[in-house]
Amino acid sequence: MTDQQMKQLKKQLTDQLETLEDRVEHKEEFQRTELSNYDNHPADNATELFDQERGMALTQFKEEEIGDIKAALAAMEEGTYGKCAVCGKEIPYERMEALPTALTCIDHADAELDLESRPVEEDVLQGATGQPVEKEDGRIRDYNDSFEDVEDFGSSDGPQDQPGDDEQMKNFYEDEDDKE
Repeated sequence: MTDQQMKQLKKQLTDQLETLEDRVEHKEEFQRTELSNYDNHPADNATELFDQERGMALTQFKEEEIGDIKAALAAMEEGTYGKCAVCGKEIPYERMEALPTALTCIDHADAELDLESRPVEEDVLQGATGQPVEKEDGRIRDYNDSFEDVEDFGSSDGPQDQPGDDEQMKNFYEDEDDKE
């Protein structure tokens, strides 16, 4: 790698470092608009929580990038930049240009994807009553459609919720009242 290429990469790294540090300092804070969550719709609370988590994840990503850039700049100061930290071979300039924070050659890059492990949530969340999970504890579920039990107490399918004239509904309950 030539001195000109090294200067270009160093400038690119320092510019990127300044930009990221500025973004981390001026992170967006979401203000709560309510004093209580009691009367809020759950979707409003979920949106607010999602925004907070997204902001935290982006901040964490930026901080990791800052760490990678500082490590690359330190390697430049030590004179090891451009050489693989594992095998010591020269890293091609094309790789350094594409990923200036790279400290290893492509052969030693950590590119292994974890396709075997499953999310923790899968151990906690259960399937619907119509499709039970094989490993599920039989004492937890009654295998009945719970909606049928709830629907006995009423639903929006009642006559009061149907479109129409009040006059049409006037005599709806007369037969039932006589039976009681």
